Amino acid sequence: MKKKPFVTKEQLDKIVSEYPTPFHIYDEKGIRKTARDLNRAFSWNPGFREYFAVKATPNPTILKILKEEGCGTDCSSLTELMMAERCGFRGQDIMFSSNETPAEEFRLAARLGAIINLDDITHIDYLKETAGIPERICCRFNPGGVFSISNSIMDHPGDAKYGMTRPQLTEAFRTLKELGAKEFGLHAFLASNTVTNEYYPKLAEILFRTAVELREETGVHIEFVNLSGGIGIPYTPDREPNDIFAIGEGVRNVYEEILVPAGMGDVKLYTELGRYMLGPNGHLVVKAIHEKHTYKEYIGVDACAANLMRPAMYGAYHHITVMGKEDQPCTETYDVVGSLCENNDKFAVDRKLPKIDRGDLLVIHDTGAHGFSMGYNYNGKLKSAELLLREDGSVEMIRRAETPDDYFATLEGFF
Repeated sequence: MKKKPFVTKEQLDKIVSEYPTPFHIYDEKGIRKTARDLNRAFSWNPGFREYFAVKATPNPTILKILKEEGCGTDCSSLTELMMAERCGFRGQDIMFSSNETPAEEFRLAARLGAIINLDDITHIDYLKETAGIPERICCRFNPGGVFSISNSIMDHPGDAKYGMTRPQLTEAFRTLKELGAKEFGLHAFLASNTVTNEYYPKLAEILFRTAVELREETGVHIEFVNLSGGIGIPYTPDREPNDIFAIGEGVRNVYEEILVPAGMGDVKLYTELGRYMLGPNGHLVVKAIHEKHTYKEYIGVDACAANLMRPAMYGAYHHITVMGKEDQPCTETYDVVGSLCENNDKFAVDRKLPKIDRGDLLVIHDTGAHGFSMGYNYNGKLKSAELLLREDGSVEMIRRAETPDDYFATLEGFF
């Protein structure tokens, strides 16, 4: 699959004349299409709803676009709850899935009427003491061991800090029922960034069977099953994207096989997708400002890991397009690097690319999720601006770039 930017060289030349690089830019048209495709893929389930993972792209303009497309928000911190509230999300519009949660965050989630997803059985007493037990509650399940599909190991839930064991789930549901909870949800996240149509149906099978067992064991009403996130995107051009319609149909087959015969055909399905919703709909746009010829060939750009941490943190691959040279042969081998005092500050290592000249614009693909949001200020680096490419072709700045004054603002009495 050839990766093609959603902006042209001519568009970018005009944009950078007004907004200097580096910046993250998001594609409104692509975001809306992704949301609409997801909703159509699960339209067979009347209660289906996507709760966008705010941590992926915490920007109010993005959240409001998704709200217009019928999405809720998945929050995991105080400030994410505050942002959701200020964007007009209320009550069941918000799913609060957190871990090691401070009391003030539970209190705010309760005040907003958010659906609270408990990560651990010990949090029941903690929630009771700090905010009270709501009538609608969710619990996170960790089946442990190794999660595999066919012969492929997807992840190791047993090594994850999240969720309750199977016996703890039964105890938790019984306890919560005694404390006044009336509607229950079940949630699990077993693998990240899966590029296979099998993941969600397999996860759904585990959760649906568990939901039936829990109802039989505890007598509670299972209102919803939250399939969480995990549907990934093809960062490399040799991979094909997930087929969301095939995924939706796969989940439907399991739903009809397990829940409907058990008399649970009213169970609503929720998702908490971030990367799938926004990843391909965002680019980091940078400019080549230096070249270095030593033991390797280096291209230095005006962004760094502070703008996109994933390559430095995970060794993650992000495709790069040299704008205006899309059809030129990839005759050169470069490390594309930033300016941090860290040798892992590299957007690409030994990457075959067309010859890059100083001043060339580079589009780093698939940064719409976990791109800007993972930024930081090491070396005193400042976070870049965020822009939105509107459906009509206009461009809007939806977050300005940080300034030195922002960086120094918390140093009381020194600046």
